[in-house]
Amino acid sequence: MATAEQLGFEGMPRRLFPATPSRLGTFTSCPRRYRLTYLVRPTPPKGPPWAHNSLGAAVHNALRDWWLLPLARRSPAAGGALLDAGWIPDGFAGQEQSGRWRRRARDWVEAYVAALDPADEPVGVERSVAVRTERLALSGRVDRIDSRGGELVVVDYKTGRSVPGTDEARGSLALAVYVLATRRTLRRPASRVELHHLPSGRVAAWEHTDESLARHVRRAEDTADDIDGATAAVAAGADPDSRFPPLTGRHCGWCDFRRLCPEGRAAAPERVPWSGLADDEPAVPADRALDAGDP
Repeated sequence: MATAEQLGFEGMPRRLFPATPSRLGTFTSCPRRYRLTYLVRPTPPKGPPWAHNSLGAAVHNALRDWWLLPLARRSPAAGGALLDAGWIPDGFAGQEQSGRWRRRARDWVEAYVAALDPADEPVGVERSVAVRTERLALSGRVDRIDSRGGELVVVDYKTGRSVPGTDEARGSLALAVYVLATRRTLRRPASRVELHHLPSGRVAAWEHTDESLARHVRRAEDTADDIDGATAAVAAGADPDSRFPPLTGRHCGWCDFRRLCPEGRAAAPERVPWSGLADDEPAVPADRALDAGDP
């Protein structure tokens, strides 16, 4: 990649790479998906909406709006009502399945807020935070930021089928970025991250150190260098598929761009939009299957 000196700007600071944890994670999971999402314009059409995304968004929105209620109205029933009012039916097989999952999600929200102290105001809800490193301009939005014992705690809600553990809390680049960005934005100490899994009621936590955060930053900066290198090579005439290759696996069944990826179609069967739900995971019906040789 050309340096500032090679470009005739000796002494100029290196351009910061703007990124969110999601953007960096997309490249790490599949460079081809990154290119189709962030570089190709216009963005190719994506696949259908996914029911598990609709479920997660509805739960997150209900928990956000619960904290926005006046203190006297923050009851478990209010949380359930917010979930019902903001339910997103996109991606479900039909009204019966959507209604079943809406009732399940309402129970999660009501049980979760019943264990909260309504008067314990968070420092931030859906709070945007940002931080710069020598290489990156990182930003993100934290589900909730609590204040406990003089320090801030980063809380992230989870609604997926897998129950997160300590390894997920420790290894999450997003949570590490949120700690650094929370420190920078709010000018207060922060080290602890928590994954709150609503379906199980479990909490997975980790206490970051400066060393563990530095490791995450190095990993993020290495990813940014890889992205910049691949982008520059394509701009100079390199084959996009060689610089942004697919990383295939079971996840290809859920990819929004599988129609543009023969390797992904060969790697995993196409999933129906409700496949990500815990107990609704049929393969795609035969009459909807996409042949690996299709364009």
